[in-house]
Amino acid sequence: MYSDNKIAGFLLAIGSVLCVLGIITSEALYPGYSTSENYISDLGVGPSALIFNSSVFLLGVLAVVGVYFIQKAFSFKLFSILAAITGIGAMGVGLFPEDAGMIHVAFSLITFLFAGITAITSFKLEKPPLSYLSIMLGTMSLVALALFSSGIYLGLGKGGMERMIAYPALLWMLGFSGHLMSDNINVRTSEK
Repeated sequence: MYSDNKIAGFLLAIGSVLCVLGIITSEALYPGYSTSENYISDLGVGPSALIFNSSVFLLGVLAVVGVYFIQKAFSFKLFSILAAITGIGAMGVGLFPEDAGMIHVAFSLITFLFAGITAITSFKLEKPPLSYLSIMLGTMSLVALALFSSGIYLGLGKGGMERMIAYPALLWMLGFSGHLMSDNINVRTSEK
């Protein structure tokens, strides 16, 4: 039988990999799609909608289930709440595509904001240098969100800047999942 942290890590790894591959596949199937000029969520209303929406929804489901096992393993309530909100946000993005209007915008904001905060908070469950990388990726995501929200795209276009929000969070999740699955996991601090 696998430990709770290994189960959580496996679920987060599957979710992050499915989401990244879902985005890449959806981009390839969407005629004329531009990673610079199109929002990521444009993939959820075009010819690639089923692939994109299901991959983002599954990311959210697997994250929420993974949080259950993380909480069992570490009793770190703050991290678990933040990560669960992120997962619920992703499920909402998958259920309410871009053409759903403001509800989609709200779920996207929840996902992006809480993913960055969750990545930063995870440093308490890691040891250096991974803890430093988690803080860096979470901060990158939040800074990119602030720039994106201000209409500052740094020459990347709106789609490119949106990816600077999403990809650091997905990369963090993949790295964190590997940490959770390792045999040498060392929890620095946990909250009871």
